[in-house]
Amino acid sequence: MAIADDLKKTLTDPTPLYFAAGTADLAVQQAKKVPGLIEQLRAEAPARIEAVKNTDPKIVQDKAREAQEAVTAKFAEVLTAIDPKKLGETAQDLALRGVGVAAEYAVRAKETYDKVAEHGEQAVRTWRGEVSEEIVDIAVAVEPKQEQPEQEAAGEPAAGFSADEKPAARRTATRKNNVKKAAVVAGDES
Repeated sequence: MAIADDLKKTLTDPTPLYFAAGTADLAVQQAKKVPGLIEQLRAEAPARIEAVKNTDPKIVQDKAREAQEAVTAKFAEVLTAIDPKKLGETAQDLALRGVGVAAEYAVRAKETYDKVAEHGEQAVRTWRGEVSEEIVDIAVAVEPKQEQPEQEAAGEPAAGFSADEKPAARRTATRKNNVKKAAVVAGDES
């Protein structure tokens, strides 16, 4: 029975979908920055090309040779410093450090996953046009109390709606009912 419950929980968990939506929304946000970056590169390109043209090849070769000599010297120093007896201890120490680092990265990955999923949930709410409770509270305080037609109060769509439009009509009625309930609650508090 526990397996069935775990499977049901896994299949009904919206977090992976929110993560995908959050990733898509973040990608769109980053893509919106691309035209500005392209324009910046286009403006800087002539100066960079000119700097490369004016660079002396002998200086570049000298710097490359110096870097190669430094790497060779450091490698030789490391090889001479290796002690076979301490090598095993060092390998074990490095393995333990690696496990710790991997655990830390796993925790960071989970935190990032949760943040992106939360961002995705907010993006989905925005895409759906849902309003937050704070906005509803402000609307209740600002708007005068409106009476609903009897059909909408009963949850039925108003006359003239087709069968395809019933869910939207119900959603509107539900939102109006929530606003009305919030108005009643707000009225009780004063």
